Amino acid sequence: MSEPPSTGQTEAGQTEGTDPLRDPWRAAMRHALEEAARAPRTGDVPVGAVVLGPDGAVLGRGRNEREATGDPTAHAEVVAIREAARAVGEWRLSGCTLVVTLEPCTMCAGTIVLSRLERVVYGAVDEKAGAVGSLWDVVRDRRLNHRPEVISGVLARECSALLTSFFRTPRRTS
Repeated sequence: MSEPPSTGQTEAGQTEGTDPLRDPWRAAMRHALEEAARAPRTGDVPVGAVVLGPDGAVLGRGRNEREATGDPTAHAEVVAIREAARAVGEWRLSGCTLVVTLEPCTMCAGTIVLSRLERVVYGAVDEKAGAVGSLWDVVRDRRLNHRPEVISGVLARECSALLTSFFRTPRRTS
């Protein structure tokens, strides 16, 4: 993936777009945000994910679909990983990167480890259920046979804003 151009200066005078760790993932996170924005149409929490191949091509996309499908495992990460595995033709996603708008939960963190993803990139921290560094750190547990690289905080403000807006909007309950 190519690095996006600098976007100017912040109010504090710091140049934006100069974070060599996070900047290369901004474009992919925008794709994940597009997926997340579609989730509320079915009453699902706006979380989106994409899986990128080693060459940066999108192999899988997903958004939360638990409400839409009645499937408790239909988290954005799992949906995107399943689609990527079909595209690759096997369950091992070596060399691939998962980009997701919200820090993965324990189920998704386990799926990340088991699918042998090289890297997980996420936007917003999930202090209540996050399992990639905040509440738990499943993916970096030394007892496991695979530990992907973790990059957090990519477009965190945008990712958080989408979730905040969703939870502040009144919804019909059955």
